[in-house]
Amino acid sequence: MSEEARLRAAIVARCREMDARGLNRGASGNVSARLGQGVLITPSAVAYSDLAPEMIAWMPLEAEDGAWEGPLKPSSEWRFHRDLLRARPDINAVVHTHAPFSTILAIARKPIPAIHYMIAAFGGMEIPCCDYACYGTAELSQAILSALGGMNGCLMANHGMLTVAPDLTRATWLAFELEAMAHQYVHLLPLGGGHLLSEAEIDRVAQGFSSYGVQAQD
Repeated sequence: MSEEARLRAAIVARCREMDARGLNRGASGNVSARLGQGVLITPSAVAYSDLAPEMIAWMPLEAEDGAWEGPLKPSSEWRFHRDLLRARPDINAVVHTHAPFSTILAIARKPIPAIHYMIAAFGGMEIPCCDYACYGTAELSQAILSALGGMNGCLMANHGMLTVAPDLTRATWLAFELEAMAHQYVHLLPLGGGHLLSEAEIDRVAQGFSSYGVQAQD
């Protein structure tokens, strides 16, 4: 199997996994993976349950006009996928979902603080929330890039969340972890928000995380 065929199959598998586990509904959300000088990205307005490998579009990273190849046009959110892969050579996959608890916090515009040591997997002391901008716009790309910095995940104001990683397996794993922390934090807020871990405690966990986490399967 070629690298392209393997990645296309992996994108479909991860999308269906997220659908089955409640991170997405219908055609919401989108997933991409770097391939050569371009990006493979899920198509617009196709439910994950109906997705097939040949439906996934390919876009050249350097194109400014949204050029694409494939039978279906790419997700309307293609711009921030392209811009993230351009700006971050350390990442090869982007996962965007409208996961319920992450979206609740994104609507409230509440970052997730260090309520759990798993936040260390994201590279900081909180999961930030980027400013709001209309989907598919250059303004949204800039808002995400600004909030994310060198981290591996953020909330998107009044929209959802996204994660990035060196491979699709880890980006998907991080999406599940982010939603788990969002679920915990939403339930902690009526209790006062919980006790937060210190920077020293998170740094200690981060050192151990250098060799921890799911291994790439895509």
